[in-house]
Amino acid sequence: MPLSLMLIGLGRFVQDAAHHVLSARDGYSLRMMGALGHLAREPGLSYSELGRRAGVTAQSMQATVLRLEEAGAVARTTPAGRGRKAELQVTERGRRMLDDMRQVLAGLEGPLTAGLSAEERSVLARVLGRVMGNAAAAAGR
Repeated sequence: MPLSLMLIGLGRFVQDAAHHVLSARDGYSLRMMGALGHLAREPGLSYSELGRRAGVTAQSMQATVLRLEEAGAVARTTPAGRGRKAELQVTERGRRMLDDMRQVLAGLEGPLTAGLSAEERSVLARVLGRVMGNAAAAAGR
């Protein structure tokens, strides 16, 4: 089987499992986690930029960010208004939520790497990191 098909299958499996465990935890989602992660690394991003990074429309991302604002995880640092750029920041509550989401997803690693030695897990992480870097370079990111 070609490696690309193996990665696609694995990616789908992990994404489905991640969706399941996150939604069971306070209704979290991968999109929420992605938005929080991007904003934690680059405060002030707009809905449009977050949407581009997630591969969704600005309107769809706006709905996600609204949920995060309602949960106290994200704060807008600019006044609301049509046509205005919303500068968004992760709050302390948002950082705790992001840490919680990361811990929940880390729980998926055990079953995925069952039977691998610590050295094999380390090699796998390094190789996948390089593959991800190659993919980002090929996509011009």
